[in-house]
Amino acid sequence: QVQLVESGGGLVQAGGSLRLSCAASGSILGFNVMGWYRQAPGKQRELVAAITISGSTNYTDSVKGRFTISRYIAKNTVYLQMNSLKPEDTAVYYCNAQRFDGGYWGQGTQVTVSS
Repeated sequence: QVQLVESGGGLVQAGGSLRLSCAASGSILGFNVMGWYRQAPGKQRELVAAITISGSTNYTDSVKGRFTISRYIAKNTVYLQMNSLKPEDTAVYYCNAQRFDGGYWGQGTQVTVSS
């Protein structure tokens, strides 16, 4: 059973930074892709950033240059460094992992950016 546990959310002022962590119950090299999604109230869940098993990354346009996804393989953890946060980044952020038998989600962590 795959478990993904997010942490690092919170309340921050606009322009501030947060680092989210997603700890997996097993090796993250077992996943083809790991990513961070977010869902704001009344909006659909959207992909924010993803990292493939080879280490390639991609970002949604609105966070390019501000957010960085990375991983620490030995700790089975994926990170999302978020800088220059904006009120529109406010959402619940979810960790997602894709492998041969399907996709897995964490429970989510709230990020609130005040103006």
